Amino acid sequence: MTEHAEIDPITLAVLAGRMEQIADEMDATLFRSAFNPIIAEAHDASHGLYHATSGDTLVQGKSGLPIFVGVMSFAVKAVIEKAAVSGQAEDGDIWIFNDAHVGGTHLNDMRLVRPYFRDGQLFCYLASVGHWHDLGGGVPGNYNPAATDVFQEAFVLPPVRLAQKGHMNQDIIDILMRNTRLPQSAMGDLNGQLGALDLGVRRMDELLDEYGAATVSAALEALGHRAETLMRAELAALPDGRWEAVDYLDNDGIKDEALPIAVSLEICGDRMVLDFEGTAPRCAGPVNIALPTAVATAYVAIKHIFPALPANAGVMRPIEVKIPEGSLLAAEFPAPVGGYTETILRMIDVIFSAAAQAAPDRVVANAYGTINALSIAGRRSNGQPWVMFSFYGGGHGGSLESDGLNHGNAPISTATIPPLEILEAAYPVMFRQWALRPDSAGAGQHRGGLGAVYEIEVLEENGAEAFLFGERGRFAPQGVAGGGEAALNQFSYDQDGAQACPPMTSKMRGIPLKAGEAVRLETPGGGGYGPAAARDSAAVARDVALGFLSAAEAERLYGTAWQEQQA
Repeated sequence: MTEHAEIDPITLAVLAGRMEQIADEMDATLFRSAFNPIIAEAHDASHGLYHATSGDTLVQGKSGLPIFVGVMSFAVKAVIEKAAVSGQAEDGDIWIFNDAHVGGTHLNDMRLVRPYFRDGQLFCYLASVGHWHDLGGGVPGNYNPAATDVFQEAFVLPPVRLAQKGHMNQDIIDILMRNTRLPQSAMGDLNGQLGALDLGVRRMDELLDEYGAATVSAALEALGHRAETLMRAELAALPDGRWEAVDYLDNDGIKDEALPIAVSLEICGDRMVLDFEGTAPRCAGPVNIALPTAVATAYVAIKHIFPALPANAGVMRPIEVKIPEGSLLAAEFPAPVGGYTETILRMIDVIFSAAAQAAPDRVVANAYGTINALSIAGRRSNGQPWVMFSFYGGGHGGSLESDGLNHGNAPISTATIPPLEILEAAYPVMFRQWALRPDSAGAGQHRGGLGAVYEIEVLEENGAEAFLFGERGRFAPQGVAGGGEAALNQFSYDQDGAQACPPMTSKMRGIPLKAGEAVRLETPGGGGYGPAAARDSAAVARDVALGFLSAAEAERLYGTAWQEQQA
């Protein structure tokens, strides 16, 4: 094992906290200055510090999305490679891009990468990523369920210099603003990200002024070493063996066929192998993901299983992630990747299901498994376009210790679901309903959390169009350790006085809506943990009394003993 510079534990702890605080403050700066609710309210963004030569994650803020921890290291590596070809990084440079095939996730996630220099030497990189509201493409909001290449999803920008030696390239900004339906929103988000990077530079200057570059550099090395040591200790405490799991995506939005996501999890001593052999090949529709996204997703799942581990690339050193070439987890440009969220959620589900066979005490049952990316877009009476894009919550899985969380956000993020008051104030819509969904949780000793019901009416007299990109319409979230599966995802919409559903269950584009018509989402709950027969009768009775569970469903799942608990 490589030797690392010595640094005393107290100084290391102080510096770790200071650097994490820098990333946290960068997060807060963008959240408070961004124009679009997906960043400002939902916190779909992230900031961090990255290694000067490898691009590895050194520190990430606590408020940013976990999926960006691993993905952004690939983004920084892409900038390092680009700089090596087009001219080395200089103080004051800023790169910008959204190319998902080199930087991960999807095209809405705009990445800004800035080298940080100290005394003329490159010390590290600072990076910012945020979900921009719209970047052109065939569907407002860019979740196009019918896309067959990235060009139908959004405008694609490779890594380019937005600024060089501190001088902004206005041409790049002009190109970006011309390729969005919402230039004011995009400009506000861009300025917010630039402000966050400026703040990061100032805070790094202050830190190095106080402690010196050598001490901070030693701390960064030590943090990576410590993360690796902790991960190896966690793995060594688990039994050796090999466990498998498989789950399915409903379809790819183009061909109505299920797509398997498979994994084998193998532990040998202080090492782990995650092998996704058996996963479906690259598909025509936008549920493909790029290799960086797949590797980052494995990291997110590992962080859930071992929550005490730090957000540092050292965690992944003892873990090998094998992604089959040609699979939908290693899609190459220009394969569509807009619905990456659905695929990475299924990856996390199968990792949890496999890990539950090895260490059920460390794993929760499957969460609801879809963000239900719903866009509703139209034009106001004055001709101004509007695009309401949001994601929606569901139930989390039960665990060894408790029932699952009701109506939470997806486990790929620490984002929040935008409040209905914000959405109604910003767009010509009204929520007829925003409520917990009864009978949606998986049964178990500890049941899953409940999903939700959302009903959204269009108010604009010109009407609108809706676009849905969801999952779990045909394959329910699974329980673990003998727990039951949750309810399926259901989507419907008003159409000339009747209710209609998408032919492909969970995906559809171009749904025409007149003023007064609505769409309705009924999201899945989480899977259950442990056998239903082991659930406390008083807990079942309480769920019935609260309306979480109907009496008929309670009797079907848990028998009749709970009725004795009713007053």
